[in-house]
Amino acid sequence: MKSNKTLKTVLALSLMASVLTSCSSDDNAPEAVDEEEVITTMKIALVGEGGETASLQSQDLDGDGPNPPVITVDNLSANTTYTGSIEVLNETETPAEDITVEVKEESDEHQFFFTVSGSITSTSYGDTDEDGNPLGLSFTLLTGDAGEGTLQITLRHEPTKPNDGSLVDAGGETDIAQTFTVTVE
Repeated sequence: MKSNKTLKTVLALSLMASVLTSCSSDDNAPEAVDEEEVITTMKIALVGEGGETASLQSQDLDGDGPNPPVITVDNLSANTTYTGSIEVLNETETPAEDITVEVKEESDEHQFFFTVSGSITSTSYGDTDEDGNPLGLSFTLLTGDAGEGTLQITLRHEPTKPNDGSLVDAGGETDIAQTFTVTVE
C-alpha cells in the first residue's frame, strides 16, 4: 500500500515539474525557415533592336544527379543591344512551379549576377528590388563583333545588398548558375 502511495506521489511531482518547466514565459516563436529554391530550368528570352528574338535555356531535370544540364543556345547578332528577361522553373513538380514569382516577391533576398566575355561585351540591370538594389530578372545585353562569347548567369539567395555587382562581394548561396557559350554573327 505504501509503495502504491509513493508511486502516486512521484508521478504527481513529475507531472507538476514538467508542467512548470513547459509553461515558461520566454518562449519565442520559431523563425521561419526560408529554404533554397529547387530550380531545374533557366530560360533567357532576348529581343534585339530590330525585333529579332533569341533564347538561351538550361534544363537539368535530375538536379545534382549524374546527367548534365541540357543547354540550348540561339546565335546572336553582332553589335546589337538586346533586352533580356529570365524565367526560372522547378520542373520536378507537375505542373512546373514558376520560381520567378518567388524571386520577384522576395526581391530583397535575391539577385542575378552576370559575367561576360568575348563577343558579349556587357550587361546592365533592368530592374531593382524595393530598396533600389539590382535584381536582374530583366537586363540589357550588348554584343560586339562577330565571334564567340560567354554569358554566365548566377542567381544568389540572400546576397549582401548593396554590393559591387561581383559574386565575390555578394556572398549568399547560389540557387542556380549556368554559363552559356554563344556564337555572335
